[in-house]
Amino acid sequence: MGDKTHTHPGAAGRAQAADHPASVRNVVLVGHSGAGKTTLVEALALTAGALNRAGRVEDGGCVSDYDEIEHRQQRSVQLSLVPVEWDGIKINLLDTPGYADFVGELRAGLRAADAALFVVSASDGVDGSTRMVWEECAAVGMPRAIVVTHLEAARADFEEMTRICAEAFGGDDPDAVLPLYLPLHGPQAPDGHAPVTGLTGLLSQQLFDYSSGERKASEPGEDQLPLLEEARNRLIEGIISESEDETLMDRYLGGEEVDVATLIQDLERAVARGAFFPVLAAAPAADGARQGLGTVELLELITRGFPTPLEREAPQVTTPDGTPRALKTCDPDESLVAEVVKTSSDPYVGRISLVRVFSGTLRADQTVHVSGHGLADRGHEDHDVDERIGALSTPFGKQQRPVGHVIAGDLACVAKLNRAETGDTLSAKDDPLLMAPWEMPDPLLPLAIQAHSKPDEDKLSQGLARLVAEDPTMKLEQNQDTHQVVLWCLGEAHADVALERLRSRYGVQVDVVPHKVSLRETFGSKAAGRGRHVKQSGGHGQYAICEIEVEPLPGGSGIEFVDKVVGGAVPRQFIPSVEKGVRAQAAKGVAAGHPLIDVRVTLLDGKAHSVDSSDAAFQTAGALALREAAADAKIHLLEPVAEVSVLVGDDYVGAVMSDLSGRRGRVLGTEQTAGGRTLVRAEVPEIEIGRYAVDLRSLSHGTARFNRRYARHEPMPPQIAERLREEAKAAS
Repeated sequence: MGDKTHTHPGAAGRAQAADHPASVRNVVLVGHSGAGKTTLVEALALTAGALNRAGRVEDGGCVSDYDEIEHRQQRSVQLSLVPVEWDGIKINLLDTPGYADFVGELRAGLRAADAALFVVSASDGVDGSTRMVWEECAAVGMPRAIVVTHLEAARADFEEMTRICAEAFGGDDPDAVLPLYLPLHGPQAPDGHAPVTGLTGLLSQQLFDYSSGERKASEPGEDQLPLLEEARNRLIEGIISESEDETLMDRYLGGEEVDVATLIQDLERAVARGAFFPVLAAAPAADGARQGLGTVELLELITRGFPTPLEREAPQVTTPDGTPRALKTCDPDESLVAEVVKTSSDPYVGRISLVRVFSGTLRADQTVHVSGHGLADRGHEDHDVDERIGALSTPFGKQQRPVGHVIAGDLACVAKLNRAETGDTLSAKDDPLLMAPWEMPDPLLPLAIQAHSKPDEDKLSQGLARLVAEDPTMKLEQNQDTHQVVLWCLGEAHADVALERLRSRYGVQVDVVPHKVSLRETFGSKAAGRGRHVKQSGGHGQYAICEIEVEPLPGGSGIEFVDKVVGGAVPRQFIPSVEKGVRAQAAKGVAAGHPLIDVRVTLLDGKAHSVDSSDAAFQTAGALALREAAADAKIHLLEPVAEVSVLVGDDYVGAVMSDLSGRRGRVLGTEQTAGGRTLVRAEVPEIEIGRYAVDLRSLSHGTARFNRRYARHEPMPPQIAERLREEAKAAS
């Protein structure tokens, strides 16, 4: 890493199954949308010899962003695996979307990887969401490196970008974020911009020229060495400060020359344990070129500096009943534990599961136990089933290359696991185990849909089930109060992709309808009602009369029914019938068609007939009595109120609190948290936060997060209640 001068394109280029965990590197690419992650993946694949010079696989397709939706939207919307080989090491490159709506795909990539490449655009800088992901990686000790792209931009400045990265990512130790190479600039163009044509290795003190389309090494001139001295000394001090050899710093400060090989070994160890975060530069190859700027250096860093799966702590697993189990770290001979990190559908192959094997060996035609728990609140039923592994393959663009087995530490695709969903655990049939699900953001943008036609209605249920099986960040709700089918998404782009997949993959056309919140009704004052149901039409008639009194109760009381009949005016056997009729009418509502809650209904009197009274008659009379009482009383419309917690940067606290107040919210308090953020707690009517997931992102430039939970129902302001009643009348 920093001292090699080879220019070959890799031993095999296109990686197959690995034969030992030590020969695998799992790397996730992280960065904001437009930073150049997908372009970088293809540049690395080209340098490794996995692509032709046109940057395409044999069938002409891209290795990443090959989905039709990605082509139409011109951005990544899903996790893509691109395996390549370099110096006998299989590198699984996991390309993730940068747009916030697809953070579930990013989470899957982080779960499957052992190290992360943070891709930062020299023209755009470091955004707030990238900083937040960095902090998440730091919390779990994931090794990281930074790649600066878009150096061709007119105002691109690698040195300034390195300073920004050290400030954003270095925390208390900015010297842990330092460049390994400095860019070499070619002749200045008429616009004053000097293109980057190569790199200078600070440790090796060699020049690597990419201007010919291939990496060529040379020695620097005597006049160039002083220009490197300050950056080189700072890098050496940064490496030594993270060295496991505590005497090295004293020796260095004492004037001892530290061997470059020793520095490189210390650098590799510091990177692998997540203590040092090198900054590199990269650019795609020019047309017809074999190697892009900095790609060889990146591949060297990945193979020599990033950890093997053996260095990752064994996952915590339990038996399906919750009993903890201990696993050896990434042992191919141990009991099988693998996880489905992504599920997709192919129109020809069917369901394809991308699997990371953490322990044991996964083999084709093997019967495994599929276990999924912990996502019942998102429409995923807990399940424990045995399934037979179909074909195993490694993906490369649209191609699937068959393999016979997958060892611990490696990733591969499994075809036709019909029951497996994203987040499920695969384990041995005779030793079923379960991994705890990884943290997923709550989908907080509701999308109410209905089938476009009768044929679509027949296919809608199955299409939705498949959709949520693929994406655990999506929640399916069948709202019993509003009778709506609601897909809860992370944002508008997430919702657009869901609708497009329903249409293109599953042949279901749906219409988006306004989302309704679950309103309630209650009495604002005491009222009385008389229900009279008397009919005679030959034979047995219907006769039931009851008199009730209704009074409001405190919130959360539900419906209370009290019997105060004296003298047998209503026979004992019909009193439950009156209650049943009252409760049935309450469920339907008494004013605007919303369920009635928080009232006490007291049965005071009534009349019966020895022949014509019946259970059905008194049920009807009870319902009529409640409706009559409502006609003479003030009925309040109740709206659900959510308790909202917003985690936002200190710079945006004022704007967030002002916005919440504008939504009829009541701010309950604020609390300072780490990283210059504030937690704002408030209670807000749910009708006001239907699009809050979108609005908050715009308000905070993508740096804020929020969650919500139902608190209670409370009276809606009269003017809003009246408007909703008028809208309901117009709709009917």
